[in-house]
Amino acid sequence: MTTGAPTKHLISYAIPLILGNLFQLTYNAVDSIIVGRFIGKEALAATGMASPVVNLIILGISGICMGAGILMSEFFGAGKSELLKKELSTTLLFGFGFSVLMALTGILFTTPILGLLNVPDEVLSITCIYLRIIFLGTPFTYFYNTLASALKSIGDSKTPLKFLIFSSLLNGILDIILIGLLHFGIACSAVTTVIAEIVSALLSIIYIYKKIPLLQLKKEDIQINRTLLKQTIRYGSVTALQQACQPIGKLLIQGSVNTLGVDIIAAYNAVTRVDDFAFTPEQSISHGITTFVAQNRGAKKEQRIQQGFLHGLRLEFFYWILICITVLLFNRPIMYLFIDKSNAAAIVTPGSQYLTTMAFFYLLPAFTNGIQGFFRGMGNIQVTLLSTFIQTSLRVIFTILLVPHLGIYGISFACAIGWTVMLLYEVPYYFIYMKKRKQECSSSHDS
Repeated sequence: MTTGAPTKHLISYAIPLILGNLFQLTYNAVDSIIVGRFIGKEALAATGMASPVVNLIILGISGICMGAGILMSEFFGAGKSELLKKELSTTLLFGFGFSVLMALTGILFTTPILGLLNVPDEVLSITCIYLRIIFLGTPFTYFYNTLASALKSIGDSKTPLKFLIFSSLLNGILDIILIGLLHFGIACSAVTTVIAEIVSALLSIIYIYKKIPLLQLKKEDIQINRTLLKQTIRYGSVTALQQACQPIGKLLIQGSVNTLGVDIIAAYNAVTRVDDFAFTPEQSISHGITTFVAQNRGAKKEQRIQQGFLHGLRLEFFYWILICITVLLFNRPIMYLFIDKSNAAAIVTPGSQYLTTMAFFYLLPAFTNGIQGFFRGMGNIQVTLLSTFIQTSLRVIFTILLVPHLGIYGISFACAIGWTVMLLYEVPYYFIYMKKRKQECSSSHDS
C-alpha cells in the first residue's frame, strides 16, 4: 500500500473484509432465523441474550490481534521481516494462554454473568448451555484472528475471506440439517459454531505453511520476545479495551432490554443482527485505513497517509447511502424473516420502528470508524479508547433513561447521542493532532 492509488488499495483491501464479514453476519442471521422458527422465540431470545457476552470475548480477542496487526503492518511496510515473524510468534504464544484462561473463566461464571443481565428464569437454563459451549471455542477463535491479522498486515485480506466463507457454509449446513431437519436443540447451534471456529483456524495454519514463507514460523522462531510483548500488550490492551467497550455497553443495554419481556428481547436480537450488517462494513473500511496508514507510516510517506485517510472517509459515506436506502425499504420484510407470522405483531412493529430511525443514524458511526482507523494506524490508540469509552458510556446512560419510556426505540436515540459526542471530541482533536505533527515534521527537516 506504499505505492499506487490509495482508493484502489482501500477498495481491494476492504471488499474481501466486507464480503467476509457480511457472509459471517448472514450466517449469524440465518442461525437466528433457524433457531427462532424451528426451536421457538425462547431460543431466539436466549441466543440474543448470550450474544453480547460472546461479542465481548470475540472483540476482546480481535482487539489484541488488531494491536498486533498494527505492529506487523508497520514492520512489513519497513521491510523488517524478522521482526514481523517475532511479533507473530509472540502474539500466538501469549494469546493462547490468555484465551484458555478466558474460556475457563467464562465456563465457571456463566450463571452469575447471566444473573447480572436479568435473564428471565424461563430461558436461563438454555442460555447457560449455549454460552458454555461457545466458551470452549475461544482458543480457536484467537488462533484464527491472529493468523488472519498477520495475513492482512501484508495486504492479503482475500485468503481469510475464503476460510471464513468455507467455515460459515459448513456451520450453516450443519445447522440446517441438525436443527431444521432433525430438530436438535439450542446446544447443537453452539456446537456447530465451535466446529466452524476449529476449521477456520486449521485452514489458516495449513495455508500459511504451504504458501506464505514470510509468516512461516520454524521451531527456533517459536518464542516470546519480551520487548515485542510489551509493545503488543501496550497496543493490544488498549485496542482490546476499546473493542470490549462496545460489548460491555451492549451487555448493560441488554440488561435493560431483558426487563421488557421475551417478545421485546427477541425483537432486539433481530434488529441487532441488522445493525451488524450496517456497522461491520464500516469497520472493515476502517481496518483498511488502519493498514494503509500503518504501512505508509513505516515507509515514512507522510503525504500518502493523509490521502488514504480522506479516501477512506469518502468510502464510508458512500456505504452509508447504500445501507440507509436498503434499511428504509426493507425493514419490515427483514423483521418477518426472524419469526413465525403467528407470533409476529409484538416483535415486528417495535423492530421496524427502531430500524427506520437507525437508517439515518448509521452515518455517524461511518465517520467515527474512519477517524478511529486513522488514529490506530498512526499508533495513537489512546484517543480511540477514550472516544469509544465516551460514546459507550453515553449510549448506556441514555438507554437506561429512555428504554422505560420508549422501549427499544429509545436505544436508537441513545446511540445517536453517543456517536455525536464522540465526533465532537474526535474531529477537533484530529485537526490539533495534524497541526502538531506538521510542526514536528518541519522541525525535523530544519534540523
